[in-house]
Amino acid sequence: MEKELSAFNSQLSTVSERRSETWREELRKSKKNKERADIARVHMPELDPTYRSRVRNEEVNLGLTTEQALLEAQRCLDCANPTCMQGCPVNINIPTFIKYIEKGQFLDAAKTLKETSALPAVCGRVCPQEKQCEAQCIHLKMKKEPVAIGYLERFAADYERESGNISIPEVAAPNGVKIAVVGSGPAGLSFAGDMAKLGYDVTVFEALHEIGGVLKYGIPEFRLPNTIVDVEIDILRKMGVKFLNNCIVGKTISYEDLHTDGFKGIFVASGAGLPNFMNIPGENLVGVMSSNEYLTRVNLMDAANPESDTPVWIGKNVAVIGGGNTAMDSVRTARRLGADRAMIIYRRSEEEMPARVEEVKHAKEEGIEFMTLHNPVEYIGDEFGRVRQMRLQKMELGEPDASGRRRPVPVEGAIETIDVDEVIVSVGVSPNPLVPSAFKGLQVSKWGTIIVDQETMRSDLPDVYAGGDIVRGGATVILAMGDGRKAAAAMDNSLRG
Repeated sequence: MEKELSAFNSQLSTVSERRSETWREELRKSKKNKERADIARVHMPELDPTYRSRVRNEEVNLGLTTEQALLEAQRCLDCANPTCMQGCPVNINIPTFIKYIEKGQFLDAAKTLKETSALPAVCGRVCPQEKQCEAQCIHLKMKKEPVAIGYLERFAADYERESGNISIPEVAAPNGVKIAVVGSGPAGLSFAGDMAKLGYDVTVFEALHEIGGVLKYGIPEFRLPNTIVDVEIDILRKMGVKFLNNCIVGKTISYEDLHTDGFKGIFVASGAGLPNFMNIPGENLVGVMSSNEYLTRVNLMDAANPESDTPVWIGKNVAVIGGGNTAMDSVRTARRLGADRAMIIYRRSEEEMPARVEEVKHAKEEGIEFMTLHNPVEYIGDEFGRVRQMRLQKMELGEPDASGRRRPVPVEGAIETIDVDEVIVSVGVSPNPLVPSAFKGLQVSKWGTIIVDQETMRSDLPDVYAGGDIVRGGATVILAMGDGRKAAAAMDNSLRG
């Protein structure tokens, strides 16, 4: 599949500079490697923590200045074998786009990003680069901090947008083949972009009223502004991708309807929107909800506005159960909505938290309390059925479990009770069951995920491919995008025979 993707990238690529070109060589030699390695990594400018913790829709990270971006780009050694690219699920040509920034050709850097990424401004903000491309940076072998690839990606994408000179990737002549995409999250958008470049007639079906999937309903604007997502989606529209919202594939329109309408291929990217709970006493009390419901209502339904049709309860003592990025998004949102005390309750230690280090740092700066090695065992309500307290079991770490993390073990007799008036449960999600149940013949795992060939993302139904959380169960934006790209390469190969 790697060879197929390489050929696929070459087929899509129309702008990328090749490593043999003289300007790259000259730029690389303009500074010795030691000079480059000795440049200190930039620090992202941020909003003041006290201010931002009370302002919901202002982005925390402010982006690099031009001077910072030029300096950071000089740290890239332009390796002969760029290991950073091995850590990128969508195969961005990282050395080329960074060298364009070093040269001051910021628009060319943005074009390079768009060759393989449908969402560079999004990825520059929310991708866990520290675990992917930056984790493979050669600087780490020299005991130095990695090049800030994510910051530079965001800079190039933002520069292009703010300049007004937004480039639209080249699209092949229309081939007349209709392709359906179920879901407008990162997997679906990535797939749609690649197929549009190849000349396919792509329609994306979205169940909600807003296009963007988890990028809109799951990630708060202080981390990913909606305007950023909208610009990336508008580029796909200009490439010919059509979007149909308020349309539930499996209900509004069936698998058979798609065939009747002439669709020759279907990519399922319907996500994982079914929240998990812990099945402990009191979970049905008023004021206990999933992070999925909480963030969707606040982000998409204006529920923070007391005048809205379905306002969310504004808790003063808010506990969020979990330690992932969604938990951080939830607790930081609660803080911004007016919580006096906003807490993370996590059954392991901070070292085991799956959330990004940056998100944990930002949460602490904003006054979030971290009650690690604690696990809720019961929620206690008042006479009106509203949650008022929670009982917490103190934990300690035992031997590693299947995930490689040390298993939390209860400390006998160590239980405490704390006051809460809102609890947000963020302990994972399960795949949306609608499409697997509506598409007869799909093979589904015991967890409800669609089983696919991992190389091609093809299901047991020959015209149905799938990717993102509906296959993975719950993962990152960039991994979902990588699935979309793999599926597009494989489907195109199959349709062309």
